[in-house]
Amino acid sequence: MNLIIKSATILDASSKHHRTTKDILIENGIITQIATSIENSNNYETISLENLHVSQGWFDSSISLGEPGFEERETIENGLKTAAKSGFTAVAVNPNANPIADTKADIAFLKSNAFGNAVDLYPIGALTTKSKSVDLAELFDMKNAGAVAFGDYQKAIENPNLLKIALLYADNFDGLVLSFPQENKVVGKGIVNEGPNSTRLGLKGIPSLAEELHIARDLFLLEYTKGKLHIPTISTAKSVQLIREAKAKGLNVSCSVAIHNLMMTDDELETFDTNYKVLPPLRTEKDRKALIEALFDGTIDMVTSDHNPIDVEHKKVEFDNAMFGTIGLESAFGALQTICNTDKTIELLTAGKERFGIAISNITEGQKANLTLFNPEGTYTFTKKHIHSTSQNSAFYGKELKGTVYGIIHNHQKIDSL
Repeated sequence: MNLIIKSATILDASSKHHRTTKDILIENGIITQIATSIENSNNYETISLENLHVSQGWFDSSISLGEPGFEERETIENGLKTAAKSGFTAVAVNPNANPIADTKADIAFLKSNAFGNAVDLYPIGALTTKSKSVDLAELFDMKNAGAVAFGDYQKAIENPNLLKIALLYADNFDGLVLSFPQENKVVGKGIVNEGPNSTRLGLKGIPSLAEELHIARDLFLLEYTKGKLHIPTISTAKSVQLIREAKAKGLNVSCSVAIHNLMMTDDELETFDTNYKVLPPLRTEKDRKALIEALFDGTIDMVTSDHNPIDVEHKKVEFDNAMFGTIGLESAFGALQTICNTDKTIELLTAGKERFGIAISNITEGQKANLTLFNPEGTYTFTKKHIHSTSQNSAFYGKELKGTVYGIIHNHQKIDSL
């Protein structure tokens, strides 16, 4: 792949070209020249777009795909195409298909079916066999097969001794353990945030306490084991405080937040739209503001779309019976742009790679071209025409978003979004 990107503003804090407008020459998938003006003497393809900005390729630490088993929700092929058109060059895929990815053969299947794609797929292996929180899965074998972390997607590890053993064992090979923060006995049959809105609407509540108790327990276990823990998709102000204190102690902990929890609150539930039924649930304005503050002070390490395609049969039903989840890849950039300035947005969308053991290619001559192209300006209303996913269960319909993704350049391929 040979091409020239013309007059692009580079946003890459690790590059000497950060915040400069340059031409970028890519030959055989490698950045060979960055200069104010590059002559196209070899008649290469050129990319020249309005207000073009370029950053390192974006990474999402939590997406779900239906394949294998739930292809009606999403296939690997279309899921990765959706990621590419949304600006992502790497995604970590949760082990919640059927069968659950809890063996090296399952990890190999995911890697094999994603081979040759413009987007790199990094499997997360299940922490426990069939994600039933009884026995540890084949962690070391899955690590050798290509798993970048281990966790049971949206399922809590109820047995504290099991998590203790997992942290101790995974530490032998620098494995990253994920623990979904939810105390099931406190959650009960809850489906939305517990508070005035749940009471008024007659919906069973999930108290913030359910998340915070679990995080407090996990942080005690982490302090005891000296392991390596990632807490995905936190949602409350108290959770932020607990993790902030743990980091101050020097514990090896990281965390993420789902973008919809940054943008929305449980006030959305007024319409009983099941697209707003997510886990963890949409919380209060106080929680939302605390999460945003934690993005800027570094307590929260990364954001995720927590992209979770759900078919119509399991989503367009009574609120109590609907499955949890929203798609989010297509709206991730535009939503973040309404919350953060562009520099912070790009910092968040490129964060997390090191934590998950993924190589970083900065925008420097001699580096592999791993780029996202975008325009940070301009607003639009998110509608079904912006959806690339097979499933269309988006919580962002009707929301005003900012900025346009032009596409990606990665793995010797150029994928256009428009």
